[in-house]
Amino acid sequence: MIVRDPRIHPVPIHALRPTQITVGMREVEAKRQRWREVRKNKADFLGTHMIPVIRGPQDRYFVIDHHHLALALHKEGVKNIAVTVVADLHKLDKDAFWVYLDNRSWLHPYDQDGRRRDHTDIPKKITGLVDDPFRSLAGELRRAGGFAKDTTPFSEFLWADFLRRRIKRKLVDADFSHAMEQALHLAKSTDADYLPGWCGATSS
Repeated sequence: MIVRDPRIHPVPIHALRPTQITVGMREVEAKRQRWREVRKNKADFLGTHMIPVIRGPQDRYFVIDHHHLALALHKEGVKNIAVTVVADLHKLDKDAFWVYLDNRSWLHPYDQDGRRRDHTDIPKKITGLVDDPFRSLAGELRRAGGFAKDTTPFSEFLWADFLRRRIKRKLVDADFSHAMEQALHLAKSTDADYLPGWCGATSS
């Protein structure tokens, strides 16, 4: 049964389970900075940024979006956060649970090299998420207007994979600004026209 049930009582962030392996740590740091800038309205911020989760086996809560925010808040010392239960699958056994998540695009078991892994390689805690610099590059690319925000699941990871195949990792690590220049050029090319949110020039 699909439900949307905001919990009145916050859930400990350390108890949340990820459904992906990586995040862009630059994205996490940006969200940490935004949290620091909130200052007096921190309670209001938390009240309007609930984490969407799946209630899974053994009554654990599995995050299906806003992994970056959850990790950022944890690093900032926030202990609890409100969640929205998108689906209650606690009656499923583990194998059926992971298959269901995969088929609903609620799972992204790809590592920092863009390789698909088994769901058993997904960290058990938010703090176990691994850095993928290309996910940070994709996030910055969207903010710079390289592509539009899209409802396609894991759209920014699709862009990250596109960039990973065309820009050297050494450049992203050593000169992020130069990597961004390349990413903006690539984003407007027809090579990217299959990606969600593409907004390059169209030919008549």
